[in-house]
Amino acid sequence: MNKAENVLRVLDVVRKGADYLASKGVETPRLDAEWLAASALGLDRMQLYLQTDRPLAEGELEAIRAGFRRRARREPLQHILGEWPFDGLSLKVDRRALVPRPETEQLVERIAEEAAGNPPVRILDLGTGGGALALALARRFPEAEVTGLDTSAEALDLAEENAVRNGLADRVRWIRSDWFAGLGQTAGFNLVVANPPYLTEEEWATAEPEVKDHDPRVALVAADDGCAELLRILQEAPARLAPGGRLYLETGIAQGERLRAEARSGEAWKTFRVLEDWSGRPRFFAAERK
Repeated sequence: MNKAENVLRVLDVVRKGADYLASKGVETPRLDAEWLAASALGLDRMQLYLQTDRPLAEGELEAIRAGFRRRARREPLQHILGEWPFDGLSLKVDRRALVPRPETEQLVERIAEEAAGNPPVRILDLGTGGGALALALARRFPEAEVTGLDTSAEALDLAEENAVRNGLADRVRWIRSDWFAGLGQTAGFNLVVANPPYLTEEEWATAEPEVKDHDPRVALVAADDGCAELLRILQEAPARLAPGGRLYLETGIAQGERLRAEARSGEAWKTFRVLEDWSGRPRFFAAERK
């Protein structure tokens, strides 16, 4: 066998990596192997497809394998890459805040569709984490004044880094706050959004290692069958919204009826709805203030 036959090429390594990750229980082994190989080579995934026959030097192989080893230990792909796309943004991702979820990206799209004829001018993102929702909405609504709140100083540092990274540092104000408390008497928002904790203790106990071992628990788990923080926001939001202002919440798939009952029991809301995600699951709650 000559030396050329011993050379590993991009496609070989991706296939071997996908098999290895599958054996470790990774949910999307081929996709993750492609992301990791592309990142190690300084490429995006589309560029990787154009270089499948590229022979790899030993240093390149080791860089790719190092990523595979980390992913096999169930470290989130996004943490290994250090960044992740979200609604046209490139967000820095690490342990300081939740990894941005596709469902949250869907929420941005629903808000943008429904507000197309009447764009909000004052937006509040509760529990902003790394700033995904606040920054995406700032980009979608360039005339809006956006505020992002979080109880975690570390998360707010990450959000600020992401604002700078995406050229939005002058568009979003960050405040450390327990939901609305840090706003003082500030009110009159046209749009309030939140992706609050909504997992139950049982859901947390059975969560995948990528979530349970790497995401901040405080950002995911809530008391009262996961409804405690959702209900608190629903109760306190009317005082902060302008007349006709809207509230959008990301929720668990079993919490819509509880939220509907709460909205129905008061007199603050003109309309309220449970919205489905792309897969048809009840995932969001929207309400309009009278």
